[in-house]
Parts: sequence; structure tokens; C-alpha cells
Amino acid sequence: MKRLAFLLAATALICMGREPTGRLFVTNEGDDSVSVISAKTGELETTIDIGGRPRGIGFSPDRTKVYVALGDANAIGVIDTQTLEILRKIPAGSDPEAFDVHPNGHIYLSNEDDGLASVLDPETGKIIAEVEVGIEPEGVAVSPDGKSVYVTSESTNMVHVISIPEHEVTANILVGARPREVAFSADGQFGYVTCEVGGEIVKFNLATNKIAARKKLRREIRLVKPKGVRLGPSGEKLWISTGRGNAVAVLDADTLELEATIPVGVRVWGMAFSQDGKRLYVSNGISSNLSEIDVEARKEIRKIPTGDMPWGVVLDD
Repeated sequence: MKRLAFLLAATALICMGREPTGRLFVTNEGDDSVSVISAKTGELETTIDIGGRPRGIGFSPDRTKVYVALGDANAIGVIDTQTLEILRKIPAGSDPEAFDVHPNGHIYLSNEDDGLASVLDPETGKIIAEVEVGIEPEGVAVSPDGKSVYVTSESTNMVHVISIPEHEVTANILVGARPREVAFSADGQFGYVTCEVGGEIVKFNLATNKIAARKKLRREIRLVKPKGVRLGPSGEKLWISTGRGNAVAVLDADTLELEATIPVGVRVWGMAFSQDGKRLYVSNGISSNLSEIDVEARKEIRKIPTGDMPWGVVLDD
């Protein structure tokens, strides 16, 4: 725990000395590219042709690099946040789709074709661990305390809990049909998982790995296929991208009661909050654009063009 606290503090110090670029980075699955967009103006700065069917995207702990999961290239692409140069492509096992980055710098990723969760050290370019999980693993999320990683398996309908640094499965949580992503409450007590085919959100206790509550969104949102999940800036609300529901849903994080639906584009997937929590950006895969949402007003304020079939989005602010 002391080592994790040291890593977090060191990362914070590094980031304090670095000027954010204010750029949105968007993976475009349909044309093998990453769109780089000014969050302030909504203008496209450049398009990076990265290849390999890019989907998952995230930053290194110091935010000097953008990592991109390249499923068809079996690699993690590395982009310099400032220069936008592709630095390298690191072999990452078969069909990496999603990942999360631990404060120690290791990338925890899902290898969908092989039923594995892998641990990649981007500094050495080596896979340092492979863990067998369920069928079609996708969502990956490192716990707030850095002691576990949670991996969803779409066809096994489970969330697998993997210990860090032992890299052993310590629990398997049966949730709903086709789980996609996991997020955590601000106090680290609960996890939330979107279940696409089940049309529901499942809340579970991190200490016991037991289901605490579940909410069927299908009864209230037409064609809902929950995919993305994020905790809002106050930690009191869940923001859910609903896929074919073409809306962002806002739920009470405690009770899971639906409070609002915000119409956006067609086939909404990836999500990213601004650091101040005032804006939420979501990718609309079929519309080929982002929706920018005013969080307080709970409404879309503009659409920003991207490449073809945007999937993931992150904001460097």
C-alpha cells in the first residue's frame, strides 16, 4: 500500500509540471485511425493513421503517452501526447480490445480470442503475466486501491477478480448477460458493471464480491444496450452509454434509480469526463461523431465530427 501511495504521489508531481494539451483522442474502428480534436474549439487538429482496428484507449500515468488497443494488429500502439508521433507498437497477444493502466505503469488488457487477461510492461515491451479468464474477455478496470483488476467476460457473463501483484483469479462474480465495462464508487466500496444483452446495470460489493443491486434499463429505455459506465464528478451519479438506445442514462449510484436520459447520436459507446466534471464526451459509432454534454444541465450542447465508427475517447486536460 505504501508503494502504491508513493507511485500515485510521484505521478501527480510529474503531471503537475506538465501542461495538458486540451486534446480529445478518439479511436475510429471503421477507418483504423485516431482523431485528435481540440476540446475547446471542437476542431480536428489531425488524424493519425494507426491501423489495426483501434478500440480501447488510455493514457500512461504521467499522460505523456496515449495507448491504443489494436485488435487486428495484436498490439498496443503508443502515441506521444505532445508531438502526436506514433512511437511504437508493442506486441500484446491476440486481439487486445480494452485495457486499464495501473499507477505503476503496467497495462492490464483483455485478449478476447484467447480468453486471457494479460499484463504488459510498456517500458520493456514484455508480457509479464497471462491469466485465464472466461470466454470473450473485454472490460478491464484496476481497483481504486490498485490491489485488484476486474475483467468482464462477455460470453461467460462474469466479472473476474484478479489479484495484484500475484495475478491470480480470486473470485468470479456472475452478473448479467454480456457484461462490458466496470467502474467503481468514489469510496471504493462498490463496483458497477454494464450488461449489454441483459439491458441492465449490476452493482456489487468489492469486499464480498456479492451482488448488491441491479437495475433493468430495458423497461425504461427503448433498444437499450448498456456499454460504457462512469461515475460523475460528485460520485453520486452513474453515467451510462446505452449503445442502441442512442442516449446517455443518468442513475443514482446508491439506488440505481434512473434520473434522466440524454439523447445523443446513434450507437453511443465510449465516454470521457473533463477533469472539472463539467463536460462529458461520448462517441457515437454509427453517427461518426462525439456528443459533448453539459453535465449540470444534462443536455447535449454540440456534436463534433470524428472518423468512421468512433469507439473510445479520452481527454488530456
